Amino acid sequence: MRFSTRLNELLRIDYPILQGGMAWVADAQLAAAVSNGGGLGIIAAANVPPEILDQELVKIRTLTDKPFGLNIMLLSPTAEDALLLAERHKVPVVTTGAGAPGKIIDRLKPSGTVVIPVIASVAHAKRVVKQGADAVVAEGSESGGHIGETSTMSLVPQVVDAVSVPVIAAGGIADGRGIAAALALGAEGVQVGTRFVCAAECTAHENYKEMLLKAGDRSTTVTGRPTGHPVRCLKNKLSQAFEELERTSAGLEEFERLGAGRLRKAVVEGDVEWGSVMAGQVAGLVKDVKPAGQIIEEMFEQAREVLGRLAR
Repeated sequence: MRFSTRLNELLRIDYPILQGGMAWVADAQLAAAVSNGGGLGIIAAANVPPEILDQELVKIRTLTDKPFGLNIMLLSPTAEDALLLAERHKVPVVTTGAGAPGKIIDRLKPSGTVVIPVIASVAHAKRVVKQGADAVVAEGSESGGHIGETSTMSLVPQVVDAVSVPVIAAGGIADGRGIAAALALGAEGVQVGTRFVCAAECTAHENYKEMLLKAGDRSTTVTGRPTGHPVRCLKNKLSQAFEELERTSAGLEEFERLGAGRLRKAVVEGDVEWGSVMAGQVAGLVKDVKPAGQIIEEMFEQAREVLGRLAR
């Protein structure tokens, strides 16, 4: 059974899988490994200084000759710099999050860049497709990092029914069973984040990976709901501190002060007590560290087995 969808053709990839644009995690090394494994690796622009992002975009072309992507977080103060670098480097694919992507679409599509916004509602999906999006990532609340309110199981089929472009399912997918489920819901591909944190090529701190490997089905929590930008992460002292702020109805300034720089503290410095260890609810399915290419092959082999069994 071949996994050939419109997404393969659109992105010129072997497997319809994207690696999530995880801030401080998704660098050139991880993205290249995923692209070389047949998927689409993605570098996260996040709040990365433009000179560093420029170096990453140069580096990835020394590591792979396959298509790759850049994720631009539209609310970031460095989003305009990331857009300029995407133009300069002729990045093949750009995914967007946390904002309206109209400007990105208008600037990049004429030069041949494929633009794929990450959305969390049917209304948002319809809006970005009307603006010219080539595909959408429908991301459910099971995912790690910033989340919406609707689960993947509910969101994906409704988005599939609402738009004509390929829909990529994200949130709650870490193995071939998740891929098979996403395809059954009408998606033409998946985006995976948490599983790739434990790719051998991922440069995230070993403490971060170790905490993820020890996680169970109830190890994540959602913090920061009063800010309007809730985040899913593994439970630790930081998440407990956020819960205390919520309990006492603290002001937004206190939330912002507590959260500043916490993701970098976890990913780069390895502080998994007071850093933000972002991870999806599928963290409990991540049991080992192995090369990204092997992760992809095993996921799709399992998906083949599942779909074949269901067909019988």
